[in-house]
Amino acid sequence: MLRAGGKDAIVAGKAARTLPRGGKPDTITGKAAKRMNGTEIPIRAIEAVRIGQAENAEAGTGCTVLVCEQGMRAGLDVRGGGPASRESQLLHPLTADRAIHAVVLAGGSAFGLGAADGVAALLEERGIGFDVGVTKVPLVVQSGLFDLAAGDPFVRPDAAMGREAARLALDAPNYRDGNYGACCGATVGKIEGMETCMKTGVGSFAVSAGELRIGAVAVVNALGDVFDWKTGRRIAGLLSRDRRELRSTEEIMSGKIGKTENRFTGNTTLAVVLTNACFLKPQLCKIAGMAQDGVARSVRPVHTSADGDSVYAVSAGDVEADLDVAGTLAAQAVSEAILRAVKSAESAYGFPCAADLGLC
Repeated sequence: MLRAGGKDAIVAGKAARTLPRGGKPDTITGKAAKRMNGTEIPIRAIEAVRIGQAENAEAGTGCTVLVCEQGMRAGLDVRGGGPASRESQLLHPLTADRAIHAVVLAGGSAFGLGAADGVAALLEERGIGFDVGVTKVPLVVQSGLFDLAAGDPFVRPDAAMGREAARLALDAPNYRDGNYGACCGATVGKIEGMETCMKTGVGSFAVSAGELRIGAVAVVNALGDVFDWKTGRRIAGLLSRDRRELRSTEEIMSGKIGKTENRFTGNTTLAVVLTNACFLKPQLCKIAGMAQDGVARSVRPVHTSADGDSVYAVSAGDVEADLDVAGTLAAQAVSEAILRAVKSAESAYGFPCAADLGLC
């Protein structure tokens, strides 16, 4: 059954969700803000981009949709060897520099790419898109993650779910960190299979520095382990056989140097960097590349052939800002968003979360 992250959600039994531990969505924590450059703001404070989430809690899958009615300039950096994506070539620096209208992050692996059809259909109905004379064509890009082993592998994000997430983004933005949207069935630490992995979620972080606002939404579904980027401490990933403590994925891999044909291809860390600064597509591709450093600080191993690690950067504003400053802040925001994705996750589908093990 489809759930849209709000009070009117239809959920059943253990599949029901609550707000992340600690209270309200987008809760601001003082300690983290003091360690970051800039002043922390809610991700929703980057107002031109609105975020909606929908998920099927019983099946363990969902989607997160970021919409900008007037269009947003965008760039993309892909480092993983197994991406599942739609219309990613639109964001190549050498293609026409047109604005896009939505970014879709979804579960279901390649099967979930149909969610973008529902997003595009709704936006066309609302008159949002690139004017081609006879209609307006919404430009919608999407990246997928592998969550088929979490709940029901035969239920995937589809056009109806994508449409609902886009509707919520436009009419009643409902973004919150945790087991929502694209991360309903997300897990990490899968080098030895699903029996010793952990539950993770979606996380966000944003800052303001003068007029500049920049933030990130991160979807954490990596093959490897997750680390607190500020302390270097491992906080999620590969569990011991008794599932009581963490092991090192890198150490396990170093002991198995023979060729492995299948590592659950489709593990992925996805992120979208949002800013109100005025950047063009080539600059946004550079910012997305710098923001990948935030993924590398937080996930190890990273960018493997079994991951589809992709970072988008979108610009929806006219604030003049330095490219390198924006890229540096973007990398920090991605790292912090990944950390919060782990801390806000709740155990589900038999997979424990970091809080269960006293890791956060």
